[in-house]
Amino acid sequence: MRYDKLDMLFVGVGGQGILTASDIVAEVGLAVGYDVKKSEVHGFAQRGGVVESHVRWGREVAAPVAEKGTVDILVAFEMLEAARWIEWLKPSGWLIVNRQQIVPMSVSVGDARYPEEEEILDYLRTRTEEITLVEGLAVAERLGKAQLANTVVLGALSTRLGIDPSVWLTVIARRVPPKYVEANREAFWEGRAILQPV
Repeated sequence: MRYDKLDMLFVGVGGQGILTASDIVAEVGLAVGYDVKKSEVHGFAQRGGVVESHVRWGREVAAPVAEKGTVDILVAFEMLEAARWIEWLKPSGWLIVNRQQIVPMSVSVGDARYPEEEEILDYLRTRTEEITLVEGLAVAERLGKAQLANTVVLGALSTRLGIDPSVWLTVIARRVPPKYVEANREAFWEGRAILQPV
């Protein structure tokens, strides 16, 4: 499968490995011959601030950032961030949500309430029924390292992009420290196996 254009947006909270994940996706696109553009915005804090990263694949990509409402795939590494960014997804686009909840400061200090998961999902369904939940953190913790959650999510993403897993694994091996290559390989395969349509 070859795309004339594929716009992806990765969102979440600082410290979740979002930028590493989007770097890997950009490199995978380059490895199979796409023109690729990437843009990222860091939150105010390295950990806890909002992070967004656009990755665009295509025959020819002009700008590094897609327009709001045109993103083909939204990859949210945190539940509430999925809701915050859902309007960037085109109607009926594909949403991947890491089933992790990171309580923002406004909730911690009692100024706001973190919605129930079903409330969030109901809101997301107003935009698309193409929602995949990934137990990224739970799988990563079972594998012994919470930081593997982003690779679990990448494994899930890879199932729909039509690129041989060996390409992904080669790029992942280049992007992570050598001592974590095997753990990331396992996390990637777990992500490919645990898709949960909702």
